[in-house]
Amino acid sequence: MKTILIFLFSLFLIIKTGAAEITGSTEQPVSFTQTDRDRLIRIETTLEQQDKRFVELREDMNKRFEQVDKRFEQVDKRFEQTNTYIGWLMAMFAAITATTIGFAIWDRRTMIRPFETKVREMEISDELKNTRVEKILSSLRELARTDSKVADALRSSNLL
Repeated sequence: MKTILIFLFSLFLIIKTGAAEITGSTEQPVSFTQTDRDRLIRIETTLEQQDKRFVELREDMNKRFEQVDKRFEQVDKRFEQTNTYIGWLMAMFAAITATTIGFAIWDRRTMIRPFETKVREMEISDELKNTRVEKILSSLRELARTDSKVADALRSSNLL
């Protein structure tokens, strides 16, 4: 930045001197005076101060960017923790749901088991009764072949 200003200032002096020669001016170029020298020194010190400020600003910006990067890393870690926490919650919910369903199925089976045994017993007793009734009917039918009163009684009941 400092070199650019010095270059522009010297270019300005060259153009001013060249313009005077082109226009045919007979004036002699004025040499640097002490005030011009002092002015240049002040400009250089001002530029150096501005360069220092610029470097300080750049360092401050770099520090802030580093702080922002650290903050983003913290936020990323927090998201990972949150995702892990949500995963554990989902797993716990699934386990609780599976346990509840399993318990309900177990409870229903244990509750229905006594009824199943009673129904089986009833079916067996009905089968026994049916076989006994069939045996009695078959023996009455045989008796009806020889006894007409038994045959009439079975015919009236539609059993013969």
